[in-house]
Amino acid sequence: MSILIKNGRIITADADYVADVFIDGEVVHTIGKNLPVNADEIIDATGKLVFPGGIDPHVHLDMPFMGTFSSDNYETGTRAALFGGTTMVIDFILQKQGNSLRAALEEWKGRSDGNCVGDYSFHMAVTDFNDNTKKEIKDFIEKEGISSFKTFMAYKGALMIDDRQMIGLMEEVKQHGGLINVHATNGDMIDYLIAKHRGEGKLSPLYHYLSQPEITEAEASERFADMAYYTGCPGYIVHMTCEGALNAVRNATRRNQKVFVETCIQYLLLDASLYEKDLPTGQAGFEGAKWVMSPPLREKKDQETLWAGINQGLVQVVATDHCPFMWEQKKMGEKDFSKIPNGHPAIENRMELLFSEGVNKGRITLNKYVEVACTNPAKIFGMFPGKGTIAIGSDADIVIFDPHEKHTLSAKTHHMNVDYSGYEGWELTGKVKTVLLRGQVAINDGKCLLQKGYGKFIKRNKVDSKI
Repeated sequence: MSILIKNGRIITADADYVADVFIDGEVVHTIGKNLPVNADEIIDATGKLVFPGGIDPHVHLDMPFMGTFSSDNYETGTRAALFGGTTMVIDFILQKQGNSLRAALEEWKGRSDGNCVGDYSFHMAVTDFNDNTKKEIKDFIEKEGISSFKTFMAYKGALMIDDRQMIGLMEEVKQHGGLINVHATNGDMIDYLIAKHRGEGKLSPLYHYLSQPEITEAEASERFADMAYYTGCPGYIVHMTCEGALNAVRNATRRNQKVFVETCIQYLLLDASLYEKDLPTGQAGFEGAKWVMSPPLREKKDQETLWAGINQGLVQVVATDHCPFMWEQKKMGEKDFSKIPNGHPAIENRMELLFSEGVNKGRITLNKYVEVACTNPAKIFGMFPGKGTIAIGSDADIVIFDPHEKHTLSAKTHHMNVDYSGYEGWELTGKVKTVLLRGQVAINDGKCLLQKGYGKFIKRNKVDSKI
């Protein structure tokens, strides 16, 4: 199967030009003007943007959490991602304490194998680092192609590891060419504040936010950066939300340390005032449960800090932390904020929101857009140049995008398996029109043309800390 994309404006992290793209099989074969080739299919991209398929390195599909499962499974989640221009996701395997990493991998494979529409990979979340776990790290990196390991400095008594385990894991991961990504918030302090608010009868969603003040994230981010510096292990802070945490990374750069930073689309666009939003029924503040996630939404000043961080090169990735729950699931915490399943749906919205609110409003350039949504995730997580760019030999993961089309986000029209939207009624400029995944048309005219099982597990290379 061959496809010729004609006359599109090609945008990569470092280029912007009009040309044709000829795809043969699963990869880009030739790029140039007025290509003299015969193709099985021709797509006219005149007046459209053509950029690499988005990579979302932070999603939670079919994930067990707080006594339930996230509502998007691997089929619905990866399909929704494709509708939004994201062709590749990286999910998280969660080790159960007392069990092996291998057992966790097999459990997650049981849910994902043969069920994905788009391409995918895994991070391995280590919740119990011990002598047996230590022996598994090398094989995960060298044989399984899983080169990134998630740690939690929060969720005390469930997912959190202590600093001793963190240092040991960092030393082992560094030795074999991997990377540590971290949920950086102070779990002990948060645990204390949750208990304090509950003891005082303060149980609305607002107190989820007030239990995780900015200092909990700033302190943990600085501590993580210090441990990464001491061990020399590449470090990546997931879902950064605030000025204090970014300043910790800024300080680390003064000793010539590179700490990779990811923020998420919601932290750029939404703020903590939503936690006081009432339901239409009049129930005080509980609509805020839709945005209960950890870390929580912050203040408007933090949004501007994060946009600036993107332009300064301190924030390299914009992801989603997509972890949706149906409204009935959210209502598990109707009488106690600590029982609300944490998570927010955005896997389908990220690329269009980032374009409309970022590029269209002059906050970032088109090249920066591709850099943080497509290219940097591929580079950091060992997939570049196979993914994350449009170049000869790269996978033909391509988005054709109308920069002028206006549309409105709504739960009535999205494809995520969740019955509300975090962005209901938002009017956007810029829409995904056609998506190719490894040379196959995945999305066109508002329809998905691929079936579950087309999505491929992508083995990733060792990490290059010099990116």
